[in-house]
Amino acid sequence: MKKVTNLVWAVRIWRDTRGQDLIEYALMAGFVAVAAGAIMPNVATSISTIFSKVSNTLSTAATTGS
Repeated sequence: MKKVTNLVWAVRIWRDTRGQDLIEYALMAGFVAVAAGAIMPNVATSISTIFSKVSNTLSTAATTGS
């Protein structure tokens, strides 16, 4: 019975598209940031700092489970 329950949850998670918009907006923001960094070199260091902070925060959240 547990295998069936796990299979049902796996199918539900696979077909769930609620987070799709968030991912698309995050990718678009990333592309805009890269383009801005390429066009305006002075902004590149600020963008790099922001992405480093986001990366560190996500890594910390992943390791602590928060």
